[in-house]
Amino acid sequence: MPRPNRQPVPRLSATNVPWPMDWDGLFPNQAPDSPRILEIGFGYGQFLRWLSQSQPASRILGIEIDSTSLQKAEGACDRGELPNVRVMFARAETALWHVLAPGMLDEVHVNFPDPWFKSSHAPRRLIQRSALDLITSRLKPGGLFTLATDIREYADMSAEHLAQTPGLTNTHAPEPWAWERTVGVMTKYESKGYKEGRPGHYFVYRRNDLPAPDLPVIRDQPMPHIKLNHLPAPADLVARFQPFKAHAEGDIYASYMAAYSRPDALLVETYIVEPSIQQQVALLATHNRETGQWVVSLGAVGTPRPTDGVHYAVRKLAEWLMTQAPGVEVVGDYTRTYFRDADAPGDGG
Repeated sequence: MPRPNRQPVPRLSATNVPWPMDWDGLFPNQAPDSPRILEIGFGYGQFLRWLSQSQPASRILGIEIDSTSLQKAEGACDRGELPNVRVMFARAETALWHVLAPGMLDEVHVNFPDPWFKSSHAPRRLIQRSALDLITSRLKPGGLFTLATDIREYADMSAEHLAQTPGLTNTHAPEPWAWERTVGVMTKYESKGYKEGRPGHYFVYRRNDLPAPDLPVIRDQPMPHIKLNHLPAPADLVARFQPFKAHAEGDIYASYMAAYSRPDALLVETYIVEPSIQQQVALLATHNRETGQWVVSLGAVGTPRPTDGVHYAVRKLAEWLMTQAPGVEVVGDYTRTYFRDADAPGDGG
């Protein structure tokens, strides 16, 4: 029999869903009290498929940054092969900080995260103090956390961090991990690793009753904008523009990469990095003909979110614009004001 026509599932990213995520809206055919499961970095999707088949009454979210893996999983969801799964483009830090609320999850699974072998890349590893605190916060009491890695150095590092996570209890104690998988299914990647002499290290932890770290969801800020009394012509500003950077305390970085103009607007392509999220956005300076003022704000290109970093980037762009002609002044500032530049005076602005 031919398969019934199906509607494509929504294409999700961490920036086009509510913060925190609306699970009931995303899974309208599942019971509101059904378990909520997260897989971080689902890759080829074999473990994700096992979760779907073994827990058909659960709601399962898989997050990934690889476009090929996402497209394959989205196709499987479109065909009805993963009826209780939704997949999302998201970094783990972004999903844990912005998308997932405290006590929201029944299970979190991490399979073979990127080991980032170079010492200079170690801060990019997923299993860090901050990530484990977030995972602990997002799990319900009794919730399950599993981690698998075939890199011994990564396993030793993870065991040390997990041993210092009081909100999680090791189900394999006194051993730090098991040498055989007790949760899930062996994937092709795992099987290949065993053949090449890289056995898996399998961590299984339960969320206990100890208090979780107090890490609330980072929500949207009000939309930022700054009003300036006047500006040179946008075409003149583009001619003067040179890429520059700004850095605020708290590890917020803004890189102003390119500028474009039309008679009544300047657009500056900007890449903003914060500890919880990275965004490539368009910042605009637009002319209000009624007041004669210019407004520096966040453009609506893509699905930008007005985070702290965006507020900082809007302010630093306005500061640059104020250096481009005498007498340019702020007549209205609607950005957050607590930022301190981390660079030396004159850098990044």
